[in-house]
Amino acid sequence: MKGVISGLLSICLLASFAIPKADAAEKAKEKIKLAEQSHSAILLEQDSGSVLFEKNSHEKLPPASMTKIMTMILIMEAIDKGKISWNDKIRVSEYAASMGGSQIFLEPGEEMRVEDMVKGIAIGSANDASVAMAEHIAGSVDSFVNRMNDKAKELGLNDTFFKNPTGLPAAGHYSSAHDMAIMGKELLKHEEVTKFTGLYEDYLREETEKKFWLVNTNRLVKFYPGVDGLKTGFTNEAKYCLTATANKNGMRVIAVVMGAPSPKDRNAQVTSMLDYAFTQFSTKKIYARHEIVKEVKVQKAEKPKLPVVTSEHISLLLKKGETAKKVKTEVNVDKDLKLPVKKGQQIGSLKIYNGNKLITESPVLASETVKKASWWKLFKRTAAQMSKSS
Repeated sequence: MKGVISGLLSICLLASFAIPKADAAEKAKEKIKLAEQSHSAILLEQDSGSVLFEKNSHEKLPPASMTKIMTMILIMEAIDKGKISWNDKIRVSEYAASMGGSQIFLEPGEEMRVEDMVKGIAIGSANDASVAMAEHIAGSVDSFVNRMNDKAKELGLNDTFFKNPTGLPAAGHYSSAHDMAIMGKELLKHEEVTKFTGLYEDYLREETEKKFWLVNTNRLVKFYPGVDGLKTGFTNEAKYCLTATANKNGMRVIAVVMGAPSPKDRNAQVTSMLDYAFTQFSTKKIYARHEIVKEVKVQKAEKPKLPVVTSEHISLLLKKGETAKKVKTEVNVDKDLKLPVKKGQQIGSLKIYNGNKLITESPVLASETVKKASWWKLFKRTAAQMSKSS
């Protein structure tokens, strides 16, 4: 009941500050020119999913090491599900150690903790660490790549297909600025990842003779306030690419450029996109991630009611100086949920409207695992209900 009441209160409060995400973004996109020295680009507000600017955003291009955003998504999911832990030691195969390009110089048979592997990937764009993690999580690189493509389909990424977990050149390996932004949005649901992607420098093997200095390939982490990720990329074919994210005054944005002619141009264009976002827009938080928005009855379950929670932070986008009216929320939960319902399982959606116009939709999740009740518990529950009604 508490969750239902808070949801109703939210509906009342929203009307005073909310603005349709599409209206604010569309008005702005008509007037601004950005990323003129890149092949494609996009600027996305994280919580609402609003596109603030885009240029050739669905063109299929080689993403280079920005591929590792998807690699990190699967690593973070494996950690969240308890399949691996930060302190697990990963044994390096001959194949993983043989990777060229950016690397942390893993040796065959070397063992390194998951946390240090992720540091190597997030900060140093390590191909060897990416392959070692892929093999450990999925059993082989091919199986891991299949999971990458399955996840791309799950996220609705129509411009993306992976051939490896590193972004090293491969025929038929491609993505788009739009899809990279959506991958960035997905990775940022795992908020702890920014403690790695946001580091400018760190060390591996610090207590050994093979101490290794890592310096972030994303220089904006040091030189642009609020930037704490996500991933650079470069190959001769892809040119200079970057998926960057920054957080200021509670608003997080994602900027992607692909095909910039130099690192200087890449960083300058992303900087201009971030400046534009933070000077022209603001957001108002509606729900925090995993906030209860409703309670539902689940037939024949151990517990009579299941709290329903948000899957991500949810905000509405405001063009600075504007307001909006008649904003309401609607939580729709799947009918006839089949038991057991697992914690974190998507069981419906949260919709936010301005009048009759849908402006935001986000999945809602089960807050806990709910199993089928025993016949004895169902009998006692029925008997209690009959007693009350008599």
